[in-house]
Amino acid sequence: MNKEKMPLQVWILTLAAFAIGTAEFVIAGILPQVASSLSISEGQAGYLISAYALAIVFGGPLLTIYLARFNKKTVLAGLMVLFIAGNLLSAFAPNYLVLMVSRVITGLVQGPFYGIGAVVATNLVSEKMAGRAVGQMFAGLTLANVLGVPGGTWIGLQFGWHSTFLTVSAFGLVALLFIATFIQASGHGEAKDVKAQLMAFKNPMLLISLAITVFAWSGFMTLYGYLAPIAMHITGFTENSVTWILVIVGVGLIIGNTLGGRSSDKNLQKASMFWALAMIASLILVGLAIESKVMFVAAAFVFGIASFANVPAMQLRVMNHGGEGQELAATANISAFNLANAFGGFLGGIVLDSQLGAGMIPYAAIVIPLIGLLFIAKANSKEANLGSLKPSTES
Repeated sequence: MNKEKMPLQVWILTLAAFAIGTAEFVIAGILPQVASSLSISEGQAGYLISAYALAIVFGGPLLTIYLARFNKKTVLAGLMVLFIAGNLLSAFAPNYLVLMVSRVITGLVQGPFYGIGAVVATNLVSEKMAGRAVGQMFAGLTLANVLGVPGGTWIGLQFGWHSTFLTVSAFGLVALLFIATFIQASGHGEAKDVKAQLMAFKNPMLLISLAITVFAWSGFMTLYGYLAPIAMHITGFTENSVTWILVIVGVGLIIGNTLGGRSSDKNLQKASMFWALAMIASLILVGLAIESKVMFVAAAFVFGIASFANVPAMQLRVMNHGGEGQELAATANISAFNLANAFGGFLGGIVLDSQLGAGMIPYAAIVIPLIGLLFIAKANSKEANLGSLKPSTES
């Protein structure tokens, strides 16, 4: 039998996901330049992370519900136009306020594009390939952390941070042209009844699962968003060194995503607790290694692995408890991730601008994930009880 190949259209969605992911995370690499250019503190520049994330949190589910009724090719193309416009506005932003507004505009694109794009991806392949098609699309987001963020950081160092946003806009334009040319125009999504989807949120296990994402994930952006100031001000790296540090962390993210997926398939409950603990341990490790260049890079790599290994378990748990509202639940989980990112960016900025300084950011980052551990323990206990009540299907 011939193996089914991944259609070109899925690769186009991967490219779009890469551009969107780069736009979200690249601010971490150019934070010092943005702050210096706009005469603001690095903590204030970090609030740009929070603005983008909050746009996803509140705009994502609402836009996804509204846009689901329209032709998907038109929606995807329209979202990419908005994405390009937002990044062009960022590139030519004359001040902090305009840049903040531009980040909100760009952030509105991410939730609906990923949600609707995932539906398009699954419709392009057979049912047995659906999971891989969605995985292929979301690989663009992971790749953004390995290539997009370091590449955008390097461009910012060489040509100014405005050029970084121009480059991201160019990737968006290429994705738009491919979407317009190759994505099929046929088919309006049969949107599930909104009330039926909302009923899923009456399930306390779904709410606990979303709470796990919000609390346990918050430590990621608290540190990742401020790696550049920490590396430069505390560890003693140059601006140019930040690029390859982000590459190393990005490789860790890919490894973590793979390990997390495999361990979650084996035992979701154990994987959830183990990787949440591992991320907290890695944050402490970064804090302890902050004075040594070699140890700091090694600890940051471990942090990349331990943090992203949480993602599959968090996503899988939400899907397991989504019931009739799996699509909306999945979108809500994207919002949950970004609520954590928003809080992390805010917390890191406060610590950076305070008397505590950059050196305390890794330790501040563990406070909220500790609450996440309590939610994981509660969810594991409830799921164990639910499992014991189900009749055995084994012969």
